Amino acid sequence: MDKPVIILGAKGIAHPALEIFNSNQVIVYGFLDEDAQTHGTEINNVPVLGHTEDEGFLKLIGKKTEAFVAVDDSKYRKFLVDMLLENRKMQPVNAIHQRAYVSTDATLGHGNFINANVTIGAGSEIGSHCIFHTGAIIDHQVKIQDFVQIGAGSIINAEVTIEEGAFIGSGVTIVAGVTIGKGARVGAGSVVIASVGKNETVFGNPAAKMK
Repeated sequence: MDKPVIILGAKGIAHPALEIFNSNQVIVYGFLDEDAQTHGTEINNVPVLGHTEDEGFLKLIGKKTEAFVAVDDSKYRKFLVDMLLENRKMQPVNAIHQRAYVSTDATLGHGNFINANVTIGAGSEIGSHCIFHTGAIIDHQVKIQDFVQIGAGSIINAEVTIEEGAFIGSGVTIVAGVTIGKGARVGAGSVVIASVGKNETVFGNPAAKMK
């Protein structure tokens, strides 16, 4: 990556995103954040320059810099992604840690956060703007749609489908072949042995629907 990166967001995954770009010798120009109290501060010597909607900095994106959206909340992340697409006609770059493994025939969309020791297996299809925390394992032929978040140490077995906006907590195991529906949530440490419906929340071993 030739251009430096502006990171939108200065909390949550923003600091590890900086570390990811550092691991790949990519310069981070600065952070933008909606919280004015962060403006003028620094994260590991990189400044928080201003607001995420500050045109003075946004106009640099696409011309002089790339962008990455480092926001945990999927709704606000989607808002910022749409803003970049509409105003700057560009998609955020992927942030892939140097110690992650992505199979040579896996496919990736845009703007994904892939932290250290994540594995993405052969033939897997990853959408855009997903978050994969440290050590998550995505086996072969997995299909993951946009804006999915997968917690640290989770194991997604072969031929699982995870639909848009689903949240998988830390240390979850999902057995082969099941589907996690759009907007579903799987609690930390759960073992999922059956498909989970749209917007359902499940927890436990085996995972059961929360009432």
